[in-house]
Amino acid sequence: MKTMFRIIQSIPSKKAEPFKQWLAKVGYERVQEIENPELAQKRMKELYQAKGYSEDWIEKRVRGIAIRDELTDEWRKRGLEKDLEYAILTAEISKATFGLTPSEYRKLKGLGKENLRDHMNDLELIFSMLGERVTTEITRNKDALGFIECESAALEGGEVAGNARKDAEKRIGKSIISKENYLEQPEKVRKLKEKKRT
Repeated sequence: MKTMFRIIQSIPSKKAEPFKQWLAKVGYERVQEIENPELAQKRMKELYQAKGYSEDWIEKRVRGIAIRDELTDEWRKRGLEKDLEYAILTAEISKATFGLTPSEYRKLKGLGKENLRDHMNDLELIFSMLGERVTTEITRNKDALGFIECESAALEGGEVAGNARKDAEKRIGKSIISKENYLEQPEKVRKLKEKKRT
């Protein structure tokens, strides 16, 4: 991507000028966001709104991102640096919380490389946040160092969220884990409900 942008910048043609202007605008916006991170959050919310997400869902998603960042920062402080280590620990939390790894969850929802959390409903997001937030607290309180100790904390954090999810499911009377994507077309959902009634 970076190389493509460099090529566009080097083209002397007037036809390339709109692309150059766009690149300059995007670059300027990113510099502003570095100086004021609230602008980046505002832009992210606007993107989700444009895709049709509700304000309530967006707030949960934004909070979930902050919780996730806090956890990965904690892991980094404790000697974990590789994306693979983060992926393994995330899978451990997810498996303990939902009984599914992120790749298994994506498959359940019929997703490819799309962001799984962008296709979760409110409760799925809440239990994801719970698993990661509890993992952060356990990691700190046990002063976990290195992969093995952080993995143990991840399993415990996921287990807390998993137990809470199972209890909620008993009380609600249905599974929180859903095949549905959050952004299903409302018309399609209505027609399916009508079809089930007949």
